[in-house]
Amino acid sequence: MKKIIFIASVIMAVTVFAGCGKKSAKDNQEEEEVLYAVTAKKINAGTLDDYLEFGGDVDSVSSVSVMPDMAGKLSGVKVSVGDMVKKDQIIAYVDASRPGYNYSESPVKAPAAGRIISLVTNIGTTVSQAMPVAKISNTEEMEIKINIPERFISRVKEGQRVELTFDAYPGEIFGAKVTEVSPVLDNSSRTMLTKIRIVQRNNKIKIGMYARVKLITESRDNTIVLPSTAIVTRDGEPYVFTLNEAPGEDKKSSVHQQAVKLGLTIDDKTEIVDGLTSGMLVVIKGQSLLSEGSKVKVVTLSE
Repeated sequence: MKKIIFIASVIMAVTVFAGCGKKSAKDNQEEEEVLYAVTAKKINAGTLDDYLEFGGDVDSVSSVSVMPDMAGKLSGVKVSVGDMVKKDQIIAYVDASRPGYNYSESPVKAPAAGRIISLVTNIGTTVSQAMPVAKISNTEEMEIKINIPERFISRVKEGQRVELTFDAYPGEIFGAKVTEVSPVLDNSSRTMLTKIRIVQRNNKIKIGMYARVKLITESRDNTIVLPSTAIVTRDGEPYVFTLNEAPGEDKKSSVHQQAVKLGLTIDDKTEIVDGLTSGMLVVIKGQSLLSEGSKVKVVTLSE
């Protein structure tokens, strides 16, 4: 009787063991078939710019205030804001008469050619030789003045490339360059005055507009640049995941964990100094759970 019980126990144990073995094999098969959805990008050599960012108002390179020759009341205005005027053109008249004295109207002439950008228009306004009646500017040439903090002055020099953006034109970049760097610092603010000239005249840019100034201090050309989020750090070392083969029609592939050497990081972009070459396919999203040889399905592949 005991012998029969022992044999039955052995058979049951073997059956359970075999069942577990089948389940384990099935689990392994399912694990091998796991696919990770990722976004990949074909990398090419590009440019990465380091920069300093400031803000400033657009102004004319040259402008002049128009002063009357006599004090009195404004009796006539011959121009409007925005008008182009010639040198010595009469833009207004001032009446210097007062009780008991009558004078001929005194003409106010433009001291230089240009465009009227501000003007006193209220007839009867009292003006003096120290009060500008108008302001004339050369709107063909515009500049922005910025003050560079002392700690950054070693990174600024004449001729540097500048990119300008304006809230009025989101997404558009306008070219400019550094044309003048002050040789001295302001003792009170510890800053250095720097003038930036807009390179190409653009009718979209108006005097008085506020510009966001990106002063390019260093450019890395012909270098591999990746989104910083594509880089993973494991055991203190940076890696990216590259596709072992181009995804086929089913967009499936496997990945390789590639060690890389990093350079500059600007905003959300990082320079790859070593480890990658142009034309390689790199996972830029969905890489956090990947490991060497992981199977992936490329949801999006961008150039």
